[in-house]
Amino acid sequence: MVRTYAEAGVDQDEKGAHIRALVSQLAFRRRGTGRPITKIGHFTGLVDFGSYAISLCTDGVGTKLLVAGEMRKWDTVGIDCVAMNVNDMICVGAEPVAFVDYVAIEHYDQEIARQIGVGLDRGARMANVSIIGGEIAVLPEIVRHFDLAGTCVGFVKKKAIVDSRAVRRGDVIIGLPSTGIHSNGLTLARRILREANLTVFDAVGGTPDAWGPTLLEPTAIYVKPVLRALREATIHGMAHITGGGLRNLVRLKGDVEFAMTEPLEPQAVFQDLQILGGIEDREMYQTFNMGMGFAIVCPEGDAKAVLRALRPDVKARIVGAVRKGRGVSVPDRGLTWESY
Repeated sequence: MVRTYAEAGVDQDEKGAHIRALVSQLAFRRRGTGRPITKIGHFTGLVDFGSYAISLCTDGVGTKLLVAGEMRKWDTVGIDCVAMNVNDMICVGAEPVAFVDYVAIEHYDQEIARQIGVGLDRGARMANVSIIGGEIAVLPEIVRHFDLAGTCVGFVKKKAIVDSRAVRRGDVIIGLPSTGIHSNGLTLARRILREANLTVFDAVGGTPDAWGPTLLEPTAIYVKPVLRALREATIHGMAHITGGGLRNLVRLKGDVEFAMTEPLEPQAVFQDLQILGGIEDREMYQTFNMGMGFAIVCPEGDAKAVLRALRPDVKARIVGAVRKGRGVSVPDRGLTWESY
């Protein structure tokens, strides 16, 4: 029985090595206007544009598309596509403004295209971005079914960039709830269901809800409340909790410990998956968001202002603190990670 993300086919450590192999060859850097400001590896890239920095990032929906295919319901995956990009972008304090999508298909299907468009438009409204173009590639020899990805552009005043260098001991960590599994860990989740002889149409636990709609619940878009918080309080760092789970916090700063002393309660979907698959806590917290889709690190004195700015859109709360040490920890569960 599969009990880890790696055994299901997605090894996060191997993925990291794969990324490093690619990035090691990216030596060229533009000079002058448009020169890079951030190193490759943050949640989004930044380039110099006078008194502003332009932000650019790209991401896709992943194997959540296979759940959509089984349900024959594609009208929400566009929200996920927008969310995975804009949530990354706001991690540096940048405001997303425009988006382009890329759809690779095996064959033409106008109904799937229409439904993808419905979700993309809803996601764009939620994030206040304009979809200004895109591309549909017909690749029958490469793609089975279809793949959906997007690229987002935004901006931030250079003096307002949140690059996490200000993160320090004594800061608090504020957790913003997820809406469920979001768009990461679906390969393991689907494998757990398959090995339990369950389909997307079967009920989740003892509830009347089916697995399909539960897994398809769209990724939360945090743009508007986070931008409000940036205007009203001092924020030292932000992390989008995606693939890699809590280890994403290590990407902010490597010489402190992000201690999750009071983590958010995971939604029932995570508990049901853990029980069905016999998955250990460590694997759950380094694969799924476990109820927290986004994290804000700020001075303790600014926590009330941040929480006030996030309401009523997000019912966030303090989940931990930055302290002496290294990596990320969940003390109550005996979990620690020192690297992403």
